[in-house]
Amino acid sequence: MGYFDYEYTPVAQKKAEAQAQIEKLRKKNPNIAPIVIEGRKIAKTWWGVAWNKNLESYADYDSRISRGSAYVKNGMVLDLQITSGQIEALVQGSRKTPYSVSISIDKMIKSKWNSIVEQCSRKIGSIAELVDGKFPEELSRIFLQQTTGLFPSPKEIHFECSCPDWAYMCKHVAAVLYGVGAKLDSDPKLFFTLRDVDFSALIKKSVEDKMKNMLKNANQKSKRIINDIDIAGLFGIENQCQQLKPQEQTSVVSDAK
Repeated sequence: MGYFDYEYTPVAQKKAEAQAQIEKLRKKNPNIAPIVIEGRKIAKTWWGVAWNKNLESYADYDSRISRGSAYVKNGMVLDLQITSGQIEALVQGSRKTPYSVSISIDKMIKSKWNSIVEQCSRKIGSIAELVDGKFPEELSRIFLQQTTGLFPSPKEIHFECSCPDWAYMCKHVAAVLYGVGAKLDSDPKLFFTLRDVDFSALIKKSVEDKMKNMLKNANQKSKRIINDIDIAGLFGIENQCQQLKPQEQTSVVSDAK
């Protein structure tokens, strides 16, 4: 194991150096996306927190991923880009040149995704929960199951770093994995991009089944009407239902008599 990054440097100096690197990188690439943590928590929304908790729940990662916590909090993740099944990042270490981190996530097996879609359509939870801005417990259980859920297991995550630290998971990789959680706070759609699945299919199936059940015996509309696009928004993911057919874009009636 290397010890090249272990020399102590004051936190304020580290942050200043990282910010200087960001400005330098931005001149060459205006589209860089540094991870900026405000406050003590790395992630605050359900998606970001769930991502980080999933990583911490595995024994393989538990003793290693904490190495990256201080790095991401101190602004050392200078750039983090997410595409289908891939994460590319630059992380500042002790040397002047940032380290390159590359992480690939195995694509979700189609049968597994189809199973999740079917489960969610049967256990979408109450409309009232969504209106209140809560994430239904039914979905949490389905998504977070370690063997059948949406979140990747360690064996589905493959990474490499240009640093000289030969540990199984260096602190730069750990910082990037935590940084993904922070990034999901601002854009949950990236989770489904990373897992290479179509979230609109999940919403469409869920809304269709909910509409059928709620409108089956409804003769009158109640005061509360929520359309399928609103439901997508309450998941923190906007405009994911635009592919619905016109006749399917009917308002959902809740509290139907």
